[in-house]
Amino acid sequence: MDSVGDLIQGKVARLVCTAPESTVRQATRLMNEHGIGSLLVTSRGRLVGIFTERDVLRRIVADGRSPDMTPVGDVMTVDVVCCSPESSIDEVADVMRRRRVRHVPILDDHQVLVGLVSIGDINAYRFSVCATELVQVRDYIMGRA
Repeated sequence: MDSVGDLIQGKVARLVCTAPESTVRQATRLMNEHGIGSLLVTSRGRLVGIFTERDVLRRIVADGRSPDMTPVGDVMTVDVVCCSPESSIDEVADVMRRRRVRHVPILDDHQVLVGLVSIGDINAYRFSVCATELVQVRDYIMGRA
């Protein structure tokens, strides 16, 4: 079974981070610029939270807060679900489903941020596995295997 470490090795996107002191406006512009739905929030090289589109909707828009005056650190998610590079893809997918999250940071044994896996990454992996298995079954049925 493949691990999330294997999955992120195939990704070309770099990690996009922001500081807790950044404003929500700055953070959302960064998200738009990179076409992403979350930002990892770091301080002194350590993960301290995650800021997502859901945070914008629930903690800024719904509460009527000013994106220009609100620091990301005030509205980010601090109870971040993380995994290790050795975690299986199925295990992380199950955690995403149960915890209702779409992004899971990957931390090494020293709690250093090494990647981010999204629900889109999981879905693309699963699609690839199914497509490969379909070709193998088709070849077997057609006597090509």
